[in-house]
Amino acid sequence: MSAACSEERFLRDVAKHEMTVIRDDGVHRHIRFKQLDSSNMFFDLVTWPGFLCYSGDMGTYVFQRTQDMFGFFRKKGRLDGIDRRYWAEKIAAADNTGVTRHSHDEFTCQINDWVDQQAEGDKPGDDEPEQLVLWAAAYAELRAEVESEVLSADSNEVRCFDAANDFAHAGDAWKAFHGPDAKFEFTDFWEVNTKEYTPRFLWCCYALAWGIEQYDAAQRLAAEAVPA
Repeated sequence: MSAACSEERFLRDVAKHEMTVIRDDGVHRHIRFKQLDSSNMFFDLVTWPGFLCYSGDMGTYVFQRTQDMFGFFRKKGRLDGIDRRYWAEKIAAADNTGVTRHSHDEFTCQINDWVDQQAEGDKPGDDEPEQLVLWAAAYAELRAEVESEVLSADSNEVRCFDAANDFAHAGDAWKAFHGPDAKFEFTDFWEVNTKEYTPRFLWCCYALAWGIEQYDAAQRLAAEAVPA
């Protein structure tokens, strides 16, 4: 699947899915969602006291939190209200696709923010026009080298962080503004979080909320069909 995973994308993926109840005994459940003649993007929701296992064509995650995990994930039609961070904290086990991955976009954003914050802190006042000129030249020089030596690095996580942590800038404009011994470094950049949730985990989150919604709707219809 593509890197993007939105609510609209998920709903298109499951438009032809049908629900099959394999087991429904209190908090012991096994509910399957799939197309009639295809296993493409099918998924199962299996619960037992304190746990829920989501598994199928789109990965496997086991969650642990409350006695009835359907109650924990129930969103009452609000797929846009999913708290991915909180749900991820309740994962007891996951397959090798994982929950998060390195994001080069987030890495780029964090690098630029780091430079922006130092630039803002170093900016002279408007009453220092000569220093403003030196400041502008120093940071133009720095940004150009950061773009060349760090942001143009391979998008691989290790190589990105190596590029950031190995970077040391001491150009002429930088020294002219900061002094002859000054240099710029991304000190302890390894501590910066550049992760994003994997597309499969995002799909799983939608599947949990949507699947439980389908189950609840079927339960209501069944209850309404019982003679008074």
